[in-house]
Amino acid sequence: MAEITPAAITKLREMTNAGMMDCKRALLEGNGDLNRAVEILRKKGQATAARKASREAREGVIARCIQPGARLGVLVEVNCETDFVARNETFRAFCEEAAKALAADPTADLEGARTDAVARLRENIKISRHQRMEVSGNGMVAAYIHTGAKVGVLVEVGAGKETTVSQDEFKQFVRDITLQVAAANPLVVSRTQVPAEVVAKEREIAAEQVKNKPPQAIARIVEGKLEKFYSSYCLLDQGFVKQNSEITVQEHLTNVAKRVEDEVVIRRFVRFQVGEEIADMCAGGGGPG
Repeated sequence: MAEITPAAITKLREMTNAGMMDCKRALLEGNGDLNRAVEILRKKGQATAARKASREAREGVIARCIQPGARLGVLVEVNCETDFVARNETFRAFCEEAAKALAADPTADLEGARTDAVARLRENIKISRHQRMEVSGNGMVAAYIHTGAKVGVLVEVGAGKETTVSQDEFKQFVRDITLQVAAANPLVVSRTQVPAEVVAKEREIAAEQVKNKPPQAIARIVEGKLEKFYSSYCLLDQGFVKQNSEITVQEHLTNVAKRVEDEVVIRRFVRFQVGEEIADMCAGGGGPG
C-alpha cells in the first residue's frame, strides 16, 4: 500500500475542499493516486471538480503585449523565487520587454536579457510559458492583467464585418470577456469543445452520486448535474458576471450582436495564473489557445 503523506493530503484538500480525513481515506482507497482520490471524493459527493492545483512555492507575474491595431497579442508567465522580486520594478520591466519581444517575434532569443536580469536581481528567473494570438479575418485581441499581476487573460473575438471592430459596443464586449475569463475561470468556449471523455466521466460521477434514487429520476438528475457542470466549465454557459449572472455569456453575446447588427464570435482565450498546473483529469480541456 502506498504511503500517504501529510503533503499529499494537504494537496488533495486544496484541490477539492474536502475534509482532511475524507482526503486521507480517499488517498488510501486510491492507493495514493491523487487523480483517483479526487474521483472517489466526487463520487461520494465530498468534492467538486478539481481543475487546477498550485505548484510548490513559485512566484512571478503575468505580463501582456497587445500590438497597435489589436490584431496580435501575447501573454507570458515569468517566474522568480520570491514575491519580493516579483514586485521589483526591474523584474517587472524585464517581463514587459519579454512580452513585447515575443509579440514581435515568437522565436525571439531572450536568454541574454534573462541572464542579465538574474545577475542584477540575484534570483533564478524563468520564462515558463507564453501564448501568442493573431487575428484571422475580422476581429481583435485583448488582454487583461488582474491586480497584482498573478492572473492574466488573452482573448480573440471575431466579427463578420470589418466596420464592427471599430464600434465601441464591440470593443467593450471584448474587454468584458477578458474580465469574465479572469473572474470565472472557464476551461473552454463552448460545449462542443468539451472532450467526450470529460463529459463521460462527469456523467459517471453524477450517476454514482444518485445511484440510490428511483431509476426514472436518475436520468433527469444526471442531466441537471451536467447542466451545472457546463455552466462552470464552458464560457458561453457561464452567468455573465458583470450583470450578476442574471443572463449567460451566450445571451449577452447575442444581445451585443443584435446591437452591432453583425455576427460576433468568441474564438479562443487563454488564462494564466502564476504557479498553476492543469490537473491530469482535465488534460485537453483547457481554454482554447
